[in-house]
Amino acid sequence: MVKVLVVDDSIFICKAISRILEKDPSIKVVGTAHDGLEAIEKVKQLDPDVVTLDVEMPRMNGIEALKVIMRDFPRPVIMISSLTREGAKVTLEALSLGAVDFIPKELYQGASAGINLEKIEAQLLEKIKLIALKKAQFAQRVGAFTQTAPQAKPEARPSAVSAPSARGRKGLVDVVVIGVSTGGPTALQKLISGLPKDLPVPGIIIQHMPPTFTGALANRLKSLGGPLVKEAQQGEFLEPGKILVVPGAYHMQLRKLGSKVSVVLTEEPKDSIYHPCIDITITSSAEIYGPKTLAVILTGMGKDGLEGARAVKKVGGKVLAQDEATSVVYGMPKAVVDAGLADKVVPIERMASEILALV
Repeated sequence: MVKVLVVDDSIFICKAISRILEKDPSIKVVGTAHDGLEAIEKVKQLDPDVVTLDVEMPRMNGIEALKVIMRDFPRPVIMISSLTREGAKVTLEALSLGAVDFIPKELYQGASAGINLEKIEAQLLEKIKLIALKKAQFAQRVGAFTQTAPQAKPEARPSAVSAPSARGRKGLVDVVVIGVSTGGPTALQKLISGLPKDLPVPGIIIQHMPPTFTGALANRLKSLGGPLVKEAQQGEFLEPGKILVVPGAYHMQLRKLGSKVSVVLTEEPKDSIYHPCIDITITSSAEIYGPKTLAVILTGMGKDGLEGARAVKKVGGKVLAQDEATSVVYGMPKAVVDAGLADKVVPIERMASEILALV
């Protein structure tokens, strides 16, 4: 039985989330709380496997409560987030502090919010159960959750990574395409921190996120002082030293224009389970770059990225998969590993060095 504590200052939201979770007989909502102080006390009393945590609450907000929970009672926490720009910024801060994922609050407010609610509910129930399996590991990793993500500028990084010299380059890949979902922001921070500003190949990040979040994610990753990270724009060219984040409202394909490769953003297929879709971008990259494509599949639920990895291997490219121990949810990487498509299975702390060994 997975025990969940639901925390929100709105009684309506608490009831809505509780009602969804208790549709699954293997999940039990053991309590609710309506501010940060009450949340901390109930975590201590009820020892839930997973906590859903609102940000804006009286007495103590969700960010402050999260810091205390991660310091004193570490366990998986899912934020209840607004889809506004400010909500995205605060949610990414929470993810850097150790929260593993977020639930868009808008899903539970207003008649227009529930267009795909049934599908999203099913994903949420599965996600809660998978995330709960990580509870025991959180106590061992508490030290990683007591500070915000590094914000140093490039010149302030005394041990900044250097790109391989032109002579020392392996040159096995010409593009790095990274697919990631649940647990992604923290994993990406670790990966990007290990890449040099002068990365000799272009990169692409496909993170399952709403539209307002991907720009905030790109800005956060840009602040780490490695390669330039930015949200992709229609028609933009891929360039060495630049990593493009696919906007949450679109899927991204690539188009060859002479010696250059440009971005094609499209809303089709609109009925895709995942937005943005990892398979679409990786498959398109394999079509353009052939055997010089490197696909990197990181933590996430489901199988998005599997068909993309298959396309990469078909043209002779390389595939790296994150290992189970460092994945928040070992779904997407596991699908690739189980299919025999991964050239290497790598802890997230070593993923940057594995990429650099190929470029």
